Amino acid sequence: MQGNMPPEAQEKIEELQELQETAQQVSEQKEQAQSALNESKTALDALEDVDEDAGMYREIGEVLVETDYESAYDDLEDKVDSLEVRVEQLEKQEERVEEQFDELQSELQQMLQGGAGGGGGPMGPGGPGAGGA
Repeated sequence: MQGNMPPEAQEKIEELQELQETAQQVSEQKEQAQSALNESKTALDALEDVDEDAGMYREIGEVLVETDYESAYDDLEDKVDSLEVRVEQLEKQEERVEEQFDELQSELQQMLQGGAGGGGGPMGPGGPGAGGA
């Protein structure tokens, strides 16, 4: 089937595949950031129930280093804030990629329904199998 496909349509398909990969990567990054955000929020909530004089340690790599309550709390708050921003950025990026994907998919459908001419003119009745989804 691809042998009869115009080169422009093949390019659109390749762009769609690239966008699909990008969408997958962004989705995975967002999922990781959301998970880290949830963990940090849970730790911050737990820290609020801890006595401020309690001995505290933070993990740096594979080493635990002693710290004080205020530093630990401030660091967690900063981490939560930055992760919230990161998740928000990734959500916006995900939306942009989805919009680009939808636009490209529509262009491809119009190109393929328009026949070999591919002039981009008004679409006529698509006939059997011409629907979207």
